[in-house]
Amino acid sequence: MGSNAEVAAERAYTTTKSRIISGDLPGGSLLSEVAVSAELGLSRTPVHEAFLRLEAEQLLDLQPRRGAVVRPMTPSETSDVLAMRHAIEAAAAAQLFGKGGLGEQTRADLDANLARQRVLADAEDVDGFTVVDDEFHLLVVRASGNPIAVHFYEQLRARQQRLRNLLLRIDPANLRSSLDHHEQLAACLRDGAAERYSALLQTHFDLYQGAL
Repeated sequence: MGSNAEVAAERAYTTTKSRIISGDLPGGSLLSEVAVSAELGLSRTPVHEAFLRLEAEQLLDLQPRRGAVVRPMTPSETSDVLAMRHAIEAAAAAQLFGKGGLGEQTRADLDANLARQRVLADAEDVDGFTVVDDEFHLLVVRASGNPIAVHFYEQLRARQQRLRNLLLRIDPANLRSSLDHHEQLAACLRDGAAERYSALLQTHFDLYQGAL
């Protein structure tokens, strides 16, 4: 168990980061240590430490005498994140195909995930859908059995979730498009269609590039 100061700093960090990733604090939002401290019932010190961590993660820009500004996702950052996602996920899927394809447990997990996606898409539940969307792609990466791929996927995870929230809040119809892509990707995994999987994955990511 950490000290009270460490716990407070972690709370300030996770709360503020979650609000940025979810889109509750969009790019350009101005934050102050005083306001966040009052909202969370904390002193300014743990909030300041949290802001420094978020600046290091390139989610905040700290500006003297002005406060902290949420850093928007630029077109170049979006392109870079999507390029890395495609590289990691396509490579993971290729390893999965090379090992004989989906195992019984992964197949069942994907089916269950897709069932939840359908319910959430029908309800236009953006918050819930972004969670299961992330789980879908992570299932494929983990099924490759490549811990390095999993590590790099985890490093991108916050930015990926921020992109998902941006895309799906722009137009709830994107929920259905994303689900349709996931259904097709899962079919490729079941059928062992490696080349089609990689092409569909690029089409899926183009959805983000075209909307943002």
